[in-house]
Amino acid sequence: MYALRPDVLMTETEYGVALLDQKSAEYWTLNPTAALILRTLLDGRARGAERAIEALTMQYDDIDADEAAKDVDTIVGELRSAGLLTT
Repeated sequence: MYALRPDVLMTETEYGVALLDQKSAEYWTLNPTAALILRTLLDGRARGAERAIEALTMQYDDIDADEAAKDVDTIVGELRSAGLLTT
């Protein structure tokens, strides 16, 4: 299961999601695709990455499972590198 660090705030925006790291005062904006991935990862269900891939392929007709898997890996990697996402 995935979770945001306790001191990271998430809010919905018109364009996706904004994350605020209260420790560093840095913020990130996620586009609708990245926001869908993050919401799916955070929903608390098992198989988070697999479910995110499924969500992307269902939401966007022009994306296949391989491309969706790359997108999920990229978002997870970037959020983990920034110290925002934990497992």
